[in-house]
Amino acid sequence: MRRSLQGALALTVGLLASGCTTGLLAPRPAPPSMPVIHRQAASSEALAEDFAALRKLIEAAPQQQMEMVGTAEEAFHKTPTPTRKLRLALILGTPNQAGSDLPRARQMLQELASAPNSPLLPGERALVALELQQIGDYLTLEQENRTLQAEAVRADQLFILKHRLDGAAEENERLKKQLAEARAKLAAIANIEKSLNERKPGRPK
Repeated sequence: MRRSLQGALALTVGLLASGCTTGLLAPRPAPPSMPVIHRQAASSEALAEDFAALRKLIEAAPQQQMEMVGTAEEAFHKTPTPTRKLRLALILGTPNQAGSDLPRARQMLQELASAPNSPLLPGERALVALELQQIGDYLTLEQENRTLQAEAVRADQLFILKHRLDGAAEENERLKKQLAEARAKLAAIANIEKSLNERKPGRPK
């Protein structure tokens, strides 16, 4: 019996040593490594696509510009990723194109800039900061231009009013002069009548 147990033990050890149980004891294969994302290359590629879209937008006719705005809007609402939100904000924030909306573009960029743990690529974050500054400067200049135009309108109105007042003053002076001449003529006529009355026959001298 003892020899049988020893033999069984020896057989088990032999099987283990010979590799019959390799499938149980062999190390598991390493999991596939995660793909390495080259953030700098991805950032450059994303920025290149953004700039290409903006160049196409600027060169397009107004109708095509509106279509591009609609396409970017639809793409963002379908998949609202930060990259698509940035693309839409850049398109809306392009001045002097048919579908521009600078206040909304600034709001979207501010949301991207203030988002915690923003998944934007480094180049995209820099572009957000630059675009916010440019839109802010443009809106400030636009407001100053409106203010200057309003002041110019008021200045024109004041000039017209002053011109009218000056004309009215000149007219008053002319009327005063005519009135004085008319009074002088009336006084002369009155003196002539008085003289004639005094010379009538039968009037005591």
